Amino acid sequence: MTFDLSSAQWFKSTRSGGSENCVEVAFLPNDLVGVRDSKAHPGPALVFTTTEWSAFTSAAQRGVFDR
Repeated sequence: MTFDLSSAQWFKSTRSGGSENCVEVAFLPNDLVGVRDSKAHPGPALVFTTTEWSAFTSAAQRGVFDR
């Protein structure tokens, strides 16, 4: 599926410290969330439902992905 992300409002976490090695997120219409590499603005982006995004961020906050 292809999405038009040309008008997406991308942002980085305030904890990113201005680094170029960040993930950018955009809240999209139809309860979707876009995710992309901050170094690759014109490059590809992943698109998730808000339910998927919430599950991911909740798991990250709980430390599920910590090594």
